[in-house]
Amino acid sequence: MRKLATLFTDSYHEFKYVRTITLTGMLGAVSVVLGYLTLELGETLKIGFSSIANQIVYYLFGPVVGGAFGGALDILKYLVKPTGPYFPGWTFGAMLAGLIYGVFYYKKTISLGRVLVAELLVSVICNMLLGTYWLTLMYGNGFMQIFWLRVQKNLIMWPINSLIFYSIARNMEAAGIFRAMKGTRKGVTKM
Repeated sequence: MRKLATLFTDSYHEFKYVRTITLTGMLGAVSVVLGYLTLELGETLKIGFSSIANQIVYYLFGPVVGGAFGGALDILKYLVKPTGPYFPGWTFGAMLAGLIYGVFYYKKTISLGRVLVAELLVSVICNMLLGTYWLTLMYGNGFMQIFWLRVQKNLIMWPINSLIFYSIARNMEAAGIFRAMKGTRKGVTKM
């Protein structure tokens, strides 16, 4: 429990650094642009790449920054390209996903098992359960009516999303890109 509290405290302290705000802003812009590069493989199956930039933020800065980033980015993406009425439940889901990913990735080595578990938790909690509930509230459809379609989609996308992020993150980590992005704390400007 103490490690988890330290994880959240350390992540909260990431907000002190200008580099954190700058990198999250740049990766947010990358995420918005990547959101336009979605492969549609049918009506319910889409492979998107914007989550890659998001997960880099969660890996570098943790659950507190990740939750704030997820919520702010959800609102920004809605303002840039609305896809229906705004509903705050989606923003909450994005914040919760950022928090979950941040807990699994922050200050930890990227492993396929860790990525698979984090992706599965986010898929089940945020996408299958909460996402289906939000759709039920918004459009009045029966929960079970939509739930099984969302389960199928998320179970198909779970290994795909996991492998995409894992392979990119491992290559970035091996190339030292994460170290360069994070920088050292000597000479890093605090806000």
